[in-house]
Amino acid sequence: MKKLSSCLLILLSLLLVNSSMPEANAAPAKDTTVQSVTAMVNVNAASVTELQTLPGIGRVTAQRIIDYRTAKGPFATLEDLLKVKGIGQSTLQKIGDRIVLQ
Repeated sequence: MKKLSSCLLILLSLLLVNSSMPEANAAPAKDTTVQSVTAMVNVNAASVTELQTLPGIGRVTAQRIIDYRTAKGPFATLEDLLKVKGIGQSTLQKIGDRIVLQ
């Protein structure tokens, strides 16, 4: 039984070492992680596409931001974004450090 346990431990160790070592001829693995976009966004001039880079802002909410600023004028404070349907405190907290008002 002791020999069997030792053999299994050795086999498991070899499998772990083998799986963590890249093969010499293997193609490099593609990075499939999503890169987060961290650019600042001017909500008073941004397009729908630019607004969609903000976390939690989809196409519909981005268009609402543009519609609101067209009808009411530029946003003066971050809190003004709360007047846009679809933006609540939670969303404002997520995007607040990525927004500029120019």
